[in-house]
Amino acid sequence: MHAFREAIEALDLDAAEALLAPDVVFTSPVVFKPYTGKAITAAILRAVSGVFKDFRYVREINDVHGRDHALVFTARVGDREISGCDFIHVGEDGLIDEFTVMVRPLSGAQALAAAMGEQFERIAEEARTRSV
Repeated sequence: MHAFREAIEALDLDAAEALLAPDVVFTSPVVFKPYTGKAITAAILRAVSGVFKDFRYVREINDVHGRDHALVFTARVGDREISGCDFIHVGEDGLIDEFTVMVRPLSGAQALAAAMGEQFERIAEEARTRSV
């Protein structure tokens, strides 16, 4: 989804959040259970924007119906280079209702898990305050 890509690249996280459905399901590359809801997904996006360095999208793939999108990216977490993909599904209302992230290599995913783990209490608190 090009609007989401533009928002993330501009670090306009409010604009990115506005594109999320209230019941969006976010599937992390490093956590087994998906997260459900706009508040937690937005909090995760805000945290990861501080964890990723040198983040950039390198390719955008869209299906012919405009509902499924893949945004391929590169970034750095600490001293680890990673590549990954944001898989996005857009509901009939035009909002993102499914958001799955995958990253590689394993050492990069481990670095991401450790860095995001350090942020988790703040992420959870932000999600609680935003959903009230």
